[in-house]
Amino acid sequence: MPFDGVVVKSVANELGDLLVGGRVEKIFQPEKDEILIHIRAKGENLKLLLSASATHPRIHITDVTKENPLNPPVFCMLLRKHLTGGRVTNIGFHDFERVLSLHIESINELGDLTEKKLIIEIMGRHSNIILVNDENKILDSIKHVDNEVSSIREVMPARPYIMPPGQEKTSILDLDLDSFLNEAGNISDISIEKHLLNSLKGFSPLLCREICFRAGVEGKYSFSNLPADARDRIKNELAILKDSIGRSNFSPLIIYNDKELESPLDFHCLHIKQNPFIRVLPTMSKVLDMFYSTKDNFERLKQKKSDLLKVLQNNLDRLNKKLALQQDKLREIADRENLKLFGELITANIYCISKGAKQATVQNYYSEDLENIVISLDENLSPQENAQKYFRQYTKAKSAFTNTTKQLEETNRELVYLESVLHLLENCVLVQEIEEIRQELVEQGYLTLKRKNSFKKQNKVSEPFHYRSSDGLDIFVGKNNRQNDLLTLKSSSSNDTWLHTRNIPGSHVIIKKLQHTIPERTLLEAAILAAYHSKAKMSSTVPVDYTLVKNVKKPPGSKPGMVTYDHFKTLIVTPDEALVNRLKVTK
Repeated sequence: MPFDGVVVKSVANELGDLLVGGRVEKIFQPEKDEILIHIRAKGENLKLLLSASATHPRIHITDVTKENPLNPPVFCMLLRKHLTGGRVTNIGFHDFERVLSLHIESINELGDLTEKKLIIEIMGRHSNIILVNDENKILDSIKHVDNEVSSIREVMPARPYIMPPGQEKTSILDLDLDSFLNEAGNISDISIEKHLLNSLKGFSPLLCREICFRAGVEGKYSFSNLPADARDRIKNELAILKDSIGRSNFSPLIIYNDKELESPLDFHCLHIKQNPFIRVLPTMSKVLDMFYSTKDNFERLKQKKSDLLKVLQNNLDRLNKKLALQQDKLREIADRENLKLFGELITANIYCISKGAKQATVQNYYSEDLENIVISLDENLSPQENAQKYFRQYTKAKSAFTNTTKQLEETNRELVYLESVLHLLENCVLVQEIEEIRQELVEQGYLTLKRKNSFKKQNKVSEPFHYRSSDGLDIFVGKNNRQNDLLTLKSSSSNDTWLHTRNIPGSHVIIKKLQHTIPERTLLEAAILAAYHSKAKMSSTVPVDYTLVKNVKKPPGSKPGMVTYDHFKTLIVTPDEALVNRLKVTK
């Protein structure tokens, strides 16, 4: 993402206007690589977010609220000790490097006024948040970098703070355009975009492409192949950007994939013309907050889901192998009735079969046409012993069939359950919902806690999705299997209507009955909701069964969310996301 030096400058300007003179009131660390500072400045309560995430490092004012751990991490406690009650005196910007520093004056243990610097380095996986004292010594950092990790630059307590190694680039504000373009004209082995990126401090690939787009030149060609008028256009666009950056004439915006402006692609503080799908916002913090809250939330959820997905997938693989073995076993004993037949026919013809015979041809009196069949014999056994051998094989095969059939049913039930959990986990949009599924897997024995008491039951459970039909009836949709059970078996009345996709993992759907009959339109809308909240979300024709809640039963010992039902009817519907969004009740 283009959190480049130019964006850093715009953020520094914005934070300087907002925060200088403000007072640090609270400090939290909601994530292992993220700090949230509450600052009272100019009559406003502001939340400053600093993230050293490897994928989404950043600094900006935020409106997002996150749950904080019960026990603050060590780095958070250190920041509280040194910075709480302090006053922000300056926001340091370091010549288009992706480094910002908050200068904060505070009273130390001896009652002396000291200045600390909280430095954020926005450098991908090397990003860090570092607290430095007035002697430029590191007090601590959110990530420690010792000499085993980097022999060039240690980031450890008591070490002097050293800026990240600079690159041999020129600031655009110091750039002599004529000299730059004349020198570039002699370079033929590198593209225009690459040369701009390698030469200009604080420029990202997005900004280099933008210069080429505005100048109407192909960025993949070299400067040496450009005609004079094309070079002049590049010079003109560089001059415009230089003036805009120098005067801090910024236009914060988010770039999207399409005209619906739903899926954010990039962002910048300068007007980007190469992509027509943009949304301009009043501040850079608004841009970063909106952009990263979407991206960061997705990444955080993905991380928290990853171990559960692995557990579920491993168990599904195990069950599929088990199912294949059970099906093979049933195929092996499919002819078990012939074993019984052979034993009975040998017994019926025992005096016609000589001892030591390898086979016997006997009449099958169970067949309508009384055909003859050939039965293989063990020549070392008597006819009676051969008959007993076939009866024993039949008894064993019959027992195997009974046991394997029962095991097969249990395996199929477990597969259905785990597939439903997998579907619901993939659709989780809140950390709390993921943790509820984690708790369910722990209780069902699929997941083992690493430490005793490391997981506590949550006092407050998440609520089901709430929709309101076009006829004004409330419709509720479960988010996980435990919630499905509560919704169907506890919070619904016997005459409410229950819906679920037929033989497809999905959520339980309940229509709350407020009148004598439920309108057909409401029933159809609820069926569409059931299809949308199922594994068949992308299908065009989805069967949805519906019946009264009183016809839904939970078998004893069955897993969460697993029920049986009867007296049902079926609707065939197509999931409709627009309808789902229209019916959703927002709080």
